[in-house]
Amino acid sequence: MTIKPLADRVVIKMVEAEETTKSGIILAGSAKEKPQVAEIVAVGPGGVVEGKEITMEVKVGDKVLISKYAGTQVKVDDVEYTILRQSDILAIVE
Repeated sequence: MTIKPLADRVVIKMVEAEETTKSGIILAGSAKEKPQVAEIVAVGPGGVVEGKEITMEVKVGDKVLISKYAGTQVKVDDVEYTILRQSDILAIVE
């Protein structure tokens, strides 16, 4: 099954959080931060949303920073995705 977002929405898959620090310390599950970096899996067409013309500025494969608790989490074929609006994306990571 595939997910095709509508309007100004994007589907993302979270990038796994680091399990060790740069100095080599292994983090316990409770010490890990919720990851805010994700990869875009699908992009909606944009268009007119709430009376404003929306142009999609992200594309499939981009790595992005998102708001900490943005979007709606869904599970498709045992894979967790998040669907959110383009406006919840803070930056593209290059």
